Amino acid sequence: MRKIRPCLWFDTQAGEAAAFYTSIFKNSTISHTTYYGESGPMPAGAVLVVEFEIDGQPLIALNGGPAHTFNEAVSLQISCETQEEVDQLWEKLSEGGIEDQCGWLKDKYGLSWQVVPAMLPTLLSDPDPERAARAMKAMLGMRKLDIAALQAAADS
Repeated sequence: MRKIRPCLWFDTQAGEAAAFYTSIFKNSTISHTTYYGESGPMPAGAVLVVEFEIDGQPLIALNGGPAHTFNEAVSLQISCETQEEVDQLWEKLSEGGIEDQCGWLKDKYGLSWQVVPAMLPTLLSDPDPERAARAMKAMLGMRKLDIAALQAAADS
């Protein structure tokens, strides 16, 4: 059966990044690492590809050199059940990176993440448009999302 796996292009940090991501998420593992041979373009023995899973999601990290870098056009979204989970993942992923608004951040490798409470889509699509608008307005004023504050804004 065919599988679709995101491939993340790094300059030279694929192994380091895969180890970082698998250390943050439960049920994560590095399954295989392939190294460059004598034919290059990186030095022989340097990491070429790392196959790994974070919380069951298969990914590939590739050391392809500096030609391409991450941008916000692609991000990894994490659905969090609790504020504790939001807080923990936000703290770990944003360390050395850049916090942005609405639950978005860039990690220290430049990869964009969305750390999102699982209840947010329900609030933003509430049948009461005023309630949904209050939740949206509250979200737009936040960096790390606050479940209680989002709920309070919707209910006000």
